[in-house]
Amino acid sequence: MNPIISIMSQGAMGAATASRLVENGLEVRTNLLGRGAASAERAAKAGMKPVSDDELTGADFLLSIVPPAEAVSLAERLSPILARAAARKIVFVDLNAINPETTKKVAQIVQAAGALFVDGGIIGGPPRAGYDGPAYYVSGVDAKLVEALAPFGLRIVVLDGPIGAASALKMSYAGITKGLIAISCSMILAAQRAGVSDALYEELSTSQAALLAGFARSVPDMFSKAYRWVAEMREISGFAGSDSAEQEIFSGVANFYARIARDFEGHKEEVAMLRDFFPRGSKRS
Repeated sequence: MNPIISIMSQGAMGAATASRLVENGLEVRTNLLGRGAASAERAAKAGMKPVSDDELTGADFLLSIVPPAEAVSLAERLSPILARAAARKIVFVDLNAINPETTKKVAQIVQAAGALFVDGGIIGGPPRAGYDGPAYYVSGVDAKLVEALAPFGLRIVVLDGPIGAASALKMSYAGITKGLIAISCSMILAAQRAGVSDALYEELSTSQAALLAGFARSVPDMFSKAYRWVAEMREISGFAGSDSAEQEIFSGVANFYARIARDFEGHKEEVAMLRDFFPRGSKRS
């Protein structure tokens, strides 16, 4: 019998994950309580079945894919219902961009309610046609249970490590990729203010062509996501260390993305400066 999957919530990654599972024949449930029209539309398009919290925890697997700041609160909200359904031993898979210490808090809540817990982290963009990713990394003693989803279109990678290992990998990877985007943006803006952006583009195109091509894709794609990356960078800051230069680096990156998010929702002055840097360059190539 095919497993029944619940996914919270209905953001870009959650809905795309649901869509792939539905396309491969699985029933995917979700709860739309308190969600807006956009979430409901994404859920419907993905083929997700709106249900109550009780029905949500009646599935075989519950995938938590929410903004980092909501990971603990979702577990707390569902814990009484998980406790009532403890005999079924639902597998709660936390796939959020949170640091290992936060993951352990979620694990304690879920396990105290009698459910099984698996740590997870997603690396790559949302599932889509022609793309076999992203990779769903999982760890912990029950991680191999998640391999049951592999035949239904998800690329499951089981790490040989305890709860916290998958989260640590996600933090490390996102710290590099999203950290580099923040660094590139900050220096492009600085070059614009100093009047040397043309020279910067020419030098990058000559000596760092691959890097420039990557930023041309990732920087414009970041604008609408910056608000979601703030909490993730704060999680990475905690992961890097509470008393270290690394902690300060990612705290600064979080503040940078918060500023970009405000600008994107407001006057779009810095967003325009960043966007203009790349179209001008693409015309030269």
